[in-house]
Amino acid sequence: MKMQKLAASVLAIALLAGLAGCGPQQATGSTPPASTPSDQQPTSSQPAEPSQSQEALPVMGDVIQYDPNQPVNGGQDIDIEFWYWTGAANLFQALADQYTAIHPNVHITLVENPWDDYWTKLPLALQGKDGPAIFNVHNGQHDNLIGYLAPYDIPVDDLKAEFVGASGHVIDGKIYYTDYGLMTATMYYNVDMWAAAGLTDADIPKTWDEFREVAKKLTIRDDAGNLVQAGFSYNGGIQGDVLGMQYQYGQNLFTSDNKVTLNNDAMKSVIQRLKDMYLVDGVCDYNFGNNSGDNFGQGSVAMYLGWGFMTNVLAQNFPDTHFACFEIPAPTAEVPYAYHRYNGESTFGVNKNASAEQQAVAQDIIRFFLANDGIQKEFCLANAVFPAKASLQSDADLLAIPSISVLADHIDRYIWPGAMPSTVEDNVKIMLEDVFYNGKDLDAALADAEKAINDDLANLDFTSQESMYKYAGEALD
Repeated sequence: MKMQKLAASVLAIALLAGLAGCGPQQATGSTPPASTPSDQQPTSSQPAEPSQSQEALPVMGDVIQYDPNQPVNGGQDIDIEFWYWTGAANLFQALADQYTAIHPNVHITLVENPWDDYWTKLPLALQGKDGPAIFNVHNGQHDNLIGYLAPYDIPVDDLKAEFVGASGHVIDGKIYYTDYGLMTATMYYNVDMWAAAGLTDADIPKTWDEFREVAKKLTIRDDAGNLVQAGFSYNGGIQGDVLGMQYQYGQNLFTSDNKVTLNNDAMKSVIQRLKDMYLVDGVCDYNFGNNSGDNFGQGSVAMYLGWGFMTNVLAQNFPDTHFACFEIPAPTAEVPYAYHRYNGESTFGVNKNASAEQQAVAQDIIRFFLANDGIQKEFCLANAVFPAKASLQSDADLLAIPSISVLADHIDRYIWPGAMPSTVEDNVKIMLEDVFYNGKDLDAALADAEKAINDDLANLDFTSQESMYKYAGEALD
């Protein structure tokens, strides 16, 4: 059993080694406040010598390469702004410091913005010529940003060769951003409760039927029938997880003409199973806490379906909780069409309205970022995400994180549906509340949610990326 104390997880890993050696470097990425850890401190490793040094620095990267000995902007001084959202200031500073140590003629001003303000301020700033040359991107804000992005000057085939999921970001033969890390759902379980119930590694469930039996064994009620310990809880919201579960049946979330499909047998099976775990199996009650993640950390819930960022949330808020993870179960023991959807932690955007000189520097920073395994590794560690870069997918430090390690065998069986507009998750949440709490008929609730979402999609520029999935040919017709 992969038992691990949270305090020894992500936050304790050292950052950055110097560029002149073979060791790792720093990285940046795009993660909402809920998924960002506390600012991490760089290691004492010294950055590389500037490119003006007599001794040449090694070229970084495999397919995508970066030569730190090549001057930037002809060696002439240049100022650029780099915008990011609150949560990883030290990582961004370390990236800027290492880059400018190589290229001291580049002066990077880092501008930190609160998450909620970022998506208002950034599009406004990008409309003029004085906006940041480079900035954090989140794929959930794709529609707000794509009009201001310049495509990467890195060949698409090179990006696809090194980064899982890059094919899903191709627009008219160009890539404007991609993923450095993949965030998805895994099952967290309390290892102390697991042991107390007499469960071992052999009991880790592969199927949902097996999961239900384990959840019942982890459920404790007092003599009066009152719930003391929930075997599994989804109270407080599970809409994001539900939107990935129908893939297990081979059912895409969107049709070929980019309409959502919810009122289908796959989604009905997903929701009915969730209802039955409460109303038939009795593993939890709808009034047993209103935040299953916090309840898991507090020790009243034995299993919780959470995304990778939960690793850091638990480390920060519940450091004494012992947990491990297993891959989300599937309907059968066979490998499904997809285990779940994922959301990518995005690379940076280049402002197409910046000067040509500033854009060139921004493109150079992005190549530096993508070619450097150390930078990629540190951002994946900081955000507890599975590395999109193929060369890091067997890294021991990353695989020491439970929510990452359980994905290693099947990471290619997770699907990105595209940057879904908020109406999808919003209306699925309403639908689930109606079904779980208000007694609404499941068919009617699904039909209403489907119609509401498609009415909104008709007025939005959304294109599903499901056809880019490696195993798209296995989906139901």
